[in-house]
Amino acid sequence: MDASLFRPVAETWRPVSPALTTRRRIVLVIPLVVLTVLLAAGAATSAAVDAHVLVTIGLGALAACTTAAAATTWWWAERNRRSWGWAEAEDDLLVTSGVMFRRLVVVPYGRVQFVDVEGGPVERRLGIARVSLHTASTETAAVVPGIPADEARLLRDRLTELGQARDGGV
Repeated sequence: MDASLFRPVAETWRPVSPALTTRRRIVLVIPLVVLTVLLAAGAATSAAVDAHVLVTIGLGALAACTTAAAATTWWWAERNRRSWGWAEAEDDLLVTSGVMFRRLVVVPYGRVQFVDVEGGPVERRLGIARVSLHTASTETAAVVPGIPADEARLLRDRLTELGQARDGGV
């Protein structure tokens, strides 16, 4: 399949911030590492107190699985971040994402009802935010995660202005 199907033709394509990778690693990998440590400690303790062999093996296997999940998630976070991008066209905002299952959402400015800028404690610490466009249809709503906070503020203002100018509900 042609990769250009998911890229704008003439617009400037903008990637999301590399801080999104860090955010995902913090939120997803750290809990898996903590779980791995707890499971490994449980396996070691059960072996030391002569617990049932199946308990020791089961805890060890779960620790190995969470280690594999943490490693996979660490790798996935950067690859997924690189798949996100957005572009402002004359009449639409284009958002693309996905590695295996690519997606391109085109949101006409006139359809935008409201724009959210969100950021939890980790995002705020990393200086990024998530911009969400809401329309009457959930299929044309779009989210762009990992935009630098100052850029997200400017994007929110431009989208609000463009939505009002094109008779949107903003």
